[in-house]
Amino acid sequence: MEKIIDIRPIKKKLRAETREMRRTMSPVGKQTLDRKIKNRLLNMWAIRQVDTVLCYVSTDIEVDTRELINTLLQMGKRVAVPRCEEGRTEMNFYYIDSLESLSSGSFGVDEPDPQKCVMVGKTEDTVCIVPAFMFDKSGYRLGYGKGYYDRYLSGYKGSTIGICYDANIVDELYHGKYDRTVDLVVTEKEIITVRED
Repeated sequence: MEKIIDIRPIKKKLRAETREMRRTMSPVGKQTLDRKIKNRLLNMWAIRQVDTVLCYVSTDIEVDTRELINTLLQMGKRVAVPRCEEGRTEMNFYYIDSLESLSSGSFGVDEPDPQKCVMVGKTEDTVCIVPAFMFDKSGYRLGYGKGYYDRYLSGYKGSTIGICYDANIVDELYHGKYDRTVDLVVTEKEIITVRED
């Protein structure tokens, strides 16, 4: 009989360790790694071939996406960012014209105003850039533990690219039945192909 493990305390410990590691990164060192990841993303065919990119808006301890979003908009891409829907445990992506149109929302993250921004409908032929504390080489992620991305990705039809620092890549993460994998993982050092389509 298969042994059942409660993975919640393991994930909680890993989140705390990774958060601390990222908090203690030197600003210059972090900026260098962020720029390498951004440049690697922008040179990928998966990004170049699509018109629409779904991308999270980074907080201080995440791989910076603000420069990436600005560059994508300058390239003429349509960019959509997530909003956690009030009173529900789900999120949706909304198109934005600039970062200036965002305001502080759920969990202190900058979000689009649903009164001013249009929600993304069909997600075929789009790419979603997915955040995480950690990824493993099979594309599983250690997120914030709220399940927003796993719920959204369960119905998502496009391609997914996870981004994080090389120091946060592990061989294998514990995962549950609702955890979703990404298609590719990008770090400052490499691109890990999980699924080839």
